[in-house]
Amino acid sequence: MFGNDVATTLVEQRTESEKTLQGGPNEQELTAFFASIDSYVALAEKVPLGLLPELMQSYLTACTDLLQREGGTLDKYVGDTVVAMFGAPSHLPDHALRSCVAALKIQTEIADLREKFRREEHKWPSITQGLRVRIGLNTGMALVGNMGSRNRFNYSMMGDEVNLAARMESGAKSWGVWTLCSNSTRDACEQAQQGRVLFRPLGPIIVKGRPHPLNLFEPIALREAVTNQVKECVSLFEAGLARYLAQDWDGAEALFRRSAMLEPHQPGKSPGVVQNPSLVFLSLCANLRASPPPPEWSGVYIVRQK
Repeated sequence: MFGNDVATTLVEQRTESEKTLQGGPNEQELTAFFASIDSYVALAEKVPLGLLPELMQSYLTACTDLLQREGGTLDKYVGDTVVAMFGAPSHLPDHALRSCVAALKIQTEIADLREKFRREEHKWPSITQGLRVRIGLNTGMALVGNMGSRNRFNYSMMGDEVNLAARMESGAKSWGVWTLCSNSTRDACEQAQQGRVLFRPLGPIIVKGRPHPLNLFEPIALREAVTNQVKECVSLFEAGLARYLAQDWDGAEALFRRSAMLEPHQPGKSPGVVQNPSLVFLSLCANLRASPPPPEWSGVYIVRQK
């Protein structure tokens, strides 16, 4: 019964000794994982109450099974949010890579769920055919262990790096992506196995509460799933981003228009999609042309809200 509530690795570790059960948190490097349903409130309003548990079970099962298959540990469910960690309690030297692989496989599984809802359109409202999940990842040091009150606790993680992963998930919408990670996750992933995941750079940002910028990346596809169209899209986008950071708005716009035609997620064509990175940066170029930044502008986007 305990095994149905937490990861099997935790059951094995916790039942080995009383000391493990009573142990407090310790600092450990890991990759934090957050996943949430996009526009969940609107979805819950349209799905009949009697069908909502089935939808949630399908979504939560897909996320949990795949992240655990890649070595991740489920932390908790918070409504429609799945919180997990890679690298604890069991040490995984390639935890960042595993998290990215899990995230991309989950996105594929969610696409299969959309297709299931389409086939069963007599049962499910049309909004389910646009079901999308946003995932945020960040790698760094965190406190991990048994946390809670004196009488009740759970194995969890906390710290600034964990909070940043949550902000990657919520911030993914602003950049028109479904999976977003920090440069620390991307760098650790490349160190574990270079080229296993194709990443798209999205430029530097400064998040509220942090003094220094960090670079954002979209894990866009696993190596075996990368098509020539996706490769060309990323190549054009990277060239456009370089022109954007150099304040060459005309050159950047020309390249972003070309990459927009090749984006794997197209508004009006891809279910549930209203934005993509090429369209986001076309809008940014238009805004900056209308209100030019100062000469010392470095391209860093400052996030004012958490």
